[in-house]
Amino acid sequence: MLYQYDATGDKCPLPLVKLRVILKKMQSGDSCLMQILDKGSKKDIPALLLRQGYQFSQRELANNVIELAIAKG
Repeated sequence: MLYQYDATGDKCPLPLVKLRVILKKMQSGDSCLMQILDKGSKKDIPALLLRQGYQFSQRELANNVIELAIAKG
Protein backbone atom coordinates (compact mmCIF):
# COMPACT_ATOMS: atom_id res chain seq x y z
CA MET A 1 0.00 0.00 0.00
CA LEU A 2 1.18 3.53 -0.74
CA TYR A 3 0.54 6.12 1.95
CA GLN A 4 0.74 9.79 0.96
CA TYR A 5 1.02 12.70 3.37
CA ASP A 6 1.36 16.34 2.31
CA ALA A 7 2.64 18.04 5.46
CA THR A 8 3.60 21.31 3.78
CA GLY A 9 0.87 23.16 5.69
CA ASP A 10 1.70 21.58 9.07
CA LYS A 11 4.16 22.89 11.66
CA CYS A 12 6.42 20.84 13.93
CA PRO A 13 5.64 18.56 15.78
CA LEU A 14 2.45 17.66 13.85
CA PRO A 15 4.21 16.12 10.79
CA LEU A 16 6.30 13.90 13.08
CA VAL A 17 3.27 12.79 15.10
CA LYS A 18 1.21 12.01 11.99
CA LEU A 19 4.12 10.17 10.37
CA ARG A 20 4.51 7.96 13.45
CA VAL A 21 0.86 6.94 13.06
CA ILE A 22 1.44 6.08 9.40
CA LEU A 23 4.61 4.12 10.21
CA LYS A 24 2.68 2.00 12.74
CA LYS A 25 0.07 1.17 10.07
CA MET A 26 2.65 0.25 7.42
CA GLN A 27 3.19 -3.44 6.65
CA SER A 28 6.21 -5.02 5.02
CA GLY A 29 6.39 -3.86 1.39
CA ASP A 30 4.38 -0.67 2.02
CA SER A 31 5.73 2.78 1.26
CA CYS A 32 4.97 6.37 2.16
CA LEU A 33 5.47 9.50 0.08
CA MET A 34 5.64 12.60 2.26
CA GLN A 35 6.25 16.29 1.55
CA ILE A 36 7.51 18.60 4.32
CA LEU A 37 8.30 22.30 4.48
CA ASP A 38 8.76 22.99 8.20
CA LYS A 39 12.43 23.49 9.16
CA GLY A 40 12.20 21.40 12.34
CA SER A 41 10.49 18.53 10.53
CA LYS A 42 13.18 18.53 7.85
CA LYS A 43 15.69 17.76 10.60
CA ASP A 44 13.64 15.56 12.94
CA ILE A 45 11.90 13.22 10.49
CA PRO A 46 15.01 11.89 8.69
CA ALA A 47 16.68 11.43 12.11
CA LEU A 48 13.69 9.38 13.31
CA LEU A 49 13.70 7.25 10.16
CA LEU A 50 17.42 6.53 10.53
CA ARG A 51 17.03 5.60 14.22
CA GLN A 52 14.16 3.24 13.44
CA GLY A 53 15.93 1.62 10.48
CA TYR A 54 13.61 2.69 7.67
CA GLN A 55 14.95 2.95 4.15
CA PHE A 56 14.20 6.33 2.61
CA SER A 57 15.32 8.77 -0.01
CA GLN A 58 14.75 12.48 -0.13
CA ARG A 59 14.76 15.11 -2.82
CA GLU A 60 14.15 18.83 -2.87
CA LEU A 61 11.14 20.09 -4.78
CA ALA A 62 10.20 23.68 -5.61
CA ASN A 63 9.85 26.28 -2.83
CA ASN A 64 12.13 24.42 -0.36
CA VAL A 65 9.74 21.47 -0.05
CA ILE A 66 11.45 18.15 0.75
CA GLU A 67 9.87 14.93 -0.49
CA LEU A 68 10.63 11.73 1.39
CA ALA A 69 10.02 8.28 -0.11
CA ILE A 70 9.90 5.85 2.82
CA ALA A 71 9.88 2.05 2.47
CA LYS A 72 9.17 -0.61 5.05
CA GLY A 73 11.15 -3.77 4.33
